Amino acid sequence: MTSLEQLGEYVSEGVRGSVSEPLRDAVKLHVIDTITAWVATAATQEAEALRNFQSAARQYSADPTIDLIINCALTRLSEVDDIHLAAMITPGAVVIPAALTIAATLLPNPTALSEAIVAGYDAMVRLGLALDGPTILYRGIWPSLIAAPLGVAAAAARLFDLSAEQAANALALALTLAAPGVGHHNASTGSRWFAIGSAARNGLLATQAARAGFTSDLNLLEGSFFHAVFGIIPRVGALTDDLGAVAKLTEASFKPWCAARQTMAAAQALRELLDGGVAAADITAIDVCVPPPFLKMVDHGIVGGRVARLTSQPYQIALAALVPELAFDVAQAREVSTDILRFMNKVTVRADETLIENFPREWHARVRAHTQQAAHERTVTHVPGDPARPFDARAVSAKSRRLVGSIAEQIVEHGEAVLDGTTTPGQLLDQIDQWCARTRNS
Repeated sequence: MTSLEQLGEYVSEGVRGSVSEPLRDAVKLHVIDTITAWVATAATQEAEALRNFQSAARQYSADPTIDLIINCALTRLSEVDDIHLAAMITPGAVVIPAALTIAATLLPNPTALSEAIVAGYDAMVRLGLALDGPTILYRGIWPSLIAAPLGVAAAAARLFDLSAEQAANALALALTLAAPGVGHHNASTGSRWFAIGSAARNGLLATQAARAGFTSDLNLLEGSFFHAVFGIIPRVGALTDDLGAVAKLTEASFKPWCAARQTMAAAQALRELLDGGVAAADITAIDVCVPPPFLKMVDHGIVGGRVARLTSQPYQIALAALVPELAFDVAQAREVSTDILRFMNKVTVRADETLIENFPREWHARVRAHTQQAAHERTVTHVPGDPARPFDARAVSAKSRRLVGSIAEQIVEHGEAVLDGTTTPGQLLDQIDQWCARTRNS
């Protein structure tokens, strides 16, 4: 059997009955966290553009896949969604909104919904591992974009109750519909978020086509396709190694605040130095060391709007020192203060080869804060929310409250209820629309 046939068999048959009570509890936490990210984006410029597109499209078509595009795009643009470090994949923002949107049209039992989410995470993360996501990212290939169709196809195949053969063909067709990247355009109306929503929709279209009898090349990963088209030789075994033994969802990290994950270890290191007694006002200079692959992405200023702020290491360091609460401002629409700009000028970022140990499973950073009296150094390997420093239900709820305020309690309640079967996916989507409206108007 090819790797896609094995994955198709798992999606169709192996995932059934595999969601134990502890795994179900983990799914709930990721559902709550993902819905929080979804709602938290409502006040951003990007969200406004996406919703304008959605409203215009609805005037001419009742196509439900438009909602899938928008729901995934809104969630992913938050930059506070979960991430699998070793795969460089952000699965929750794609798989969970897609699964809920598809399930709302099917009314499946809650067990199938949980299984679909687990299958979607497995497919996306495993493809990221097979393609060496952390390496291809810095070639301009966006791992989550290229993996999104596969993740949604896996989730949809379970929700549609496809056979193993149909599921394998859905996965293969999804891969042929995958795009590698979107270029470098950071404007609030850029295509980045719309593109990943459209990639998610392609996963659904592939599953619908397989359900209707279409077939595809099941040898895509073992054959020459990825090497010839993308210059990638897949590590095929990563797609099937220990398949079903450990759910990849349990390996995903929660983001503790809103920023590119590449900036977080350094920001966490400074937070810990400040907690240890170093005063921000006394700091005269800060040296930040990051893994070499990160340097180009994070060593810049904040010209270019919201995305530039979220990926700028000097800016994230300045927030941690002066206004840490702004790390929970998803919109990042406030004017940057003179104090923040002045503090950014104290930060120097450089690459350090010694931090590549255990990369990409671990993303290290080292910070040295200089004062007139001494230099204070801290190295961070894991940030809160990583599997080594895991979030529990209380931590997920606390993060949700900091992002969306009082709506958090309702998100927790409805996120749990949709997996218990006491709330339908359609009812939850209606609630999410209401919460987004409240966030926009607050």
